[in-house]
Amino acid sequence: MYYRKLVSLVIALTMCVGCVGLVGLVSGKETTDDQKNQHRLQSIEPLNLAVLIQDDVVSQVSNELGVTRNFIRTLPQGSRVMVGYVTAGSLQVRQPFTTDLEKAAKSLRIPISSVSSAPYNPYVEVLEALKKFEDGWSNANAILLVSDGLDTSRGFDSTAAGHTLDLDRAIKEAKKREVAVFSFYAPSVGLTSHSRLAANYGQSSLNRLGDETGGKAFFQGATGFVTFDSYFNHLRETLNRQYAKAY
Repeated sequence: MYYRKLVSLVIALTMCVGCVGLVGLVSGKETTDDQKNQHRLQSIEPLNLAVLIQDDVVSQVSNELGVTRNFIRTLPQGSRVMVGYVTAGSLQVRQPFTTDLEKAAKSLRIPISSVSSAPYNPYVEVLEALKKFEDGWSNANAILLVSDGLDTSRGFDSTAAGHTLDLDRAIKEAKKREVAVFSFYAPSVGLTSHSRLAANYGQSSLNRLGDETGGKAFFQGATGFVTFDSYFNHLRETLNRQYAKAY
């Protein structure tokens, strides 16, 4: 059952990424593999998706809200979407799970991009979000996390990268609830904007979160910000490979 749900998730996300304009344009009458896949993916199953954005990510993330809104709007009919912000203290849910995709898309706001909104780590709030997935839902489950992945709740210890208590708890809960976690790395206005070591630490944690839940972490380099267009391109390529293996 879990494998079948993950296959449905792969297909759904592949279609949605194509819908936001990341599938290359073609000319003439030649039919490309992307066109063939698009035709086959018209009647795929919906999914349950929680979009989580860390509130202290750099201000450039605000420029990527448009493509994120389009991603939500183009999910298959019957999908449920929740929008939340990983901020200091707790998870701020802007939109509880809803099948009104337009309403969910409009609930996205500009991140605060301030150290005052920084969580000690994103995984406590990821754990909180995971508990909002209901057991009776039949759709595939996924989280899309925009975060630097850094956990400083127990100090900055690079030797513990990818192996903190809260990350372990989030992975365990994601497996229990059959939720695949995908992440887009974005540096915060704090340590990960200035320290390559901190950025590597955060990326290692996001990598483990994705690998052990059936999702994937996407990033390029240890410093600076890469637009979501680049992340979505890598996501599409990865999901297309998984789709090809599944079928």
